Amino acid sequence: MSPWCLKNLPVNGGIMNTEDTIKNVSKRLGVKWKNTDLLCNALTHSSFSAEGKGRTASNQRLEFLGDAVLELVVSEYLYHSFPQYAEGDLTKLRAAIVCEPSLSRVARKLGLGDYLYMSRGEEKSGGRDRPSILADSFESVLGAIYLDQGLEKAGQFALGHLEEVIADVLEGRVDRDYKTELQEILQKRSSSTVSYVILKEDGPAHNRVFTAGVVFMGKQLGVGAGHSKKEAEQQAARQALLCQASLEEVIR
Repeated sequence: MSPWCLKNLPVNGGIMNTEDTIKNVSKRLGVKWKNTDLLCNALTHSSFSAEGKGRTASNQRLEFLGDAVLELVVSEYLYHSFPQYAEGDLTKLRAAIVCEPSLSRVARKLGLGDYLYMSRGEEKSGGRDRPSILADSFESVLGAIYLDQGLEKAGQFALGHLEEVIADVLEGRVDRDYKTELQEILQKRSSSTVSYVILKEDGPAHNRVFTAGVVFMGKQLGVGAGHSKKEAEQQAARQALLCQASLEEVIR
């Protein structure tokens, strides 16, 4: 373990030795790490890194990697498990499994929010239980496992912890994926691309609110806001689905 990982750092409103944090999280995750620095990095929120309290980068790069690993693992699982399903059906299932509500649910069950290194401001604004932060933390941990132990172990970890989510998705017991629903409706009438744009960002870094718009064939169909870009895009798609008059005008 590198020197900075042995420092006493603020975790969940108090001071906890980082070595204890690593032991506790590793036990919860069921992972024996070769390089615990990767886990330290996976637990470091951008607000903590920005304040200069740690000597490591934020978990955003690991989140990027974990997102790709998760999509591959879930895609392969669905491909082999449901040979009777067409590409469109598999895409819809995957979207429901890897969406923010599903991942934040798993991260919350693992207790990841309790062990994230984040700024006081982020913590006071409810960051430890914010769905976008929890979902990102699950992806960053998955990215760390992939780098530490390879794709097979990462896949076992992801599918093992997503087991209940997958069962709920197959039974239809999940939150709606408005972006996928909207895309399916629009692309039945046109091959044009559905795109999302961030219209503005408001608030301090620890409590940022994003406003997104959904655009199709040059027309803005809906606007939505959220504490993450993903959440804002989902809300924009939701508004577009609710505004049936505007939707029907575009798809005529």
